[in-house]
Amino acid sequence: MNKKNYVFIDGNNLYLGAKSQRINLDYKKLRLYLMNKFNVDKAFLFIGYDPNNTNLYAHLQKIGFILIHKPTVVYVENGKRQMKGNVDAELVLYSAAIEYRNYDKAIIITSDGDFACLMRFLISKNKLDKIITPTKNYSKLLKPFGQHILPLSVIRDKITK
Repeated sequence: MNKKNYVFIDGNNLYLGAKSQRINLDYKKLRLYLMNKFNVDKAFLFIGYDPNNTNLYAHLQKIGFILIHKPTVVYVENGKRQMKGNVDAELVLYSAAIEYRNYDKAIIITSDGDFACLMRFLISKNKLDKIITPTKNYSKLLKPFGQHILPLSVIRDKITK
């Protein structure tokens, strides 16, 4: 029987982490890498919704991502317009409840320590395959899961434009 694996992606963390390492991320190559390397059937991308990005969203869906949007909060910080769409709760809900019975193993893409409780839960259920960390200095709260961690920089050549 073929195992069915799902990936759950903290979209903003992936984008900013790749950018901070000067990785020109090709989302299509990333989707193919996940499919070929980890047998990923479904790829959930959790992202704040910005009405100015509808073309991007259409492209991401076309190449195989399932987008889970969260309304964003707009605020001004240091005179600059900022937008925040915190997707942590949705990522946990989908991976630990909504989709939990539908996959064999999960790949989580984040560097955020807020997900440490999710990692412990998935490990306790033998459901965690990998944690792909987009930032070089991922949260210390993820350090106990070192055997599961795959830094994005290690796969840079396979996922860049």
